[in-house]
Amino acid sequence: MMKKSILLTLSITLTLISGFAFSEEQGVGLDRGIGGVESLRGDTELETTRPADPLKKVPRDQVDIESSYVFQPPLIPHHIRHYEISLNANKCLSCHSWTKAKQMGATKISVTHFVNRNDEVLADVSPRRYFCLQCHVTQADAKPLVGNSFERVKSLQ
Repeated sequence: MMKKSILLTLSITLTLISGFAFSEEQGVGLDRGIGGVESLRGDTELETTRPADPLKKVPRDQVDIESSYVFQPPLIPHHIRHYEISLNANKCLSCHSWTKAKQMGATKISVTHFVNRNDEVLADVSPRRYFCLQCHVTQADAKPLVGNSFERVKSLQ
C-alpha cells in the first residue's frame, strides 16, 4: 500500500512538472504581468499607468440627436470643452435654464430636474440633477471600441 501511494505521488509530481515546463516552452504564462488578458488598456501591465488616449473630435454643432430608448437622457449635440460644472458654477444653465433657453435657442431642462429625492418640487434645479454630465454626454465621430448589436426600440424608429 505504501509503495502504491509513493508511486502515485511521484507520477502526479512528474506530470505537473512536465506540464509546467511545456507551458513555459510554448510561451504560456509569459504575459508580462497582465494575466494574459487583452483589454481596452491594450497590453499595458496592470501596475503601470498608461498615457491617456487623445481626445476625440466632437463636431462643433449637430442637429438634435434622436433617442435610442425610452427615458434616455438627451445627448449633447455640441462640444463642451472648457465648460465649468462645479459646486459654484454650471455653464450648461447659462443656455438651458428655463429663463434663458428661448432667447438662446436651446432646449430647456426637463421639469424632472426640479424634483428632489423626496419628490418635492423645488424653485431651482435639484442638487441631484445639477451635475449634467452624470447623465448627458457628447458624441464623437470615433471608431467603436467594442462590437455593438444594440437596436433602437421599435416605437422610437
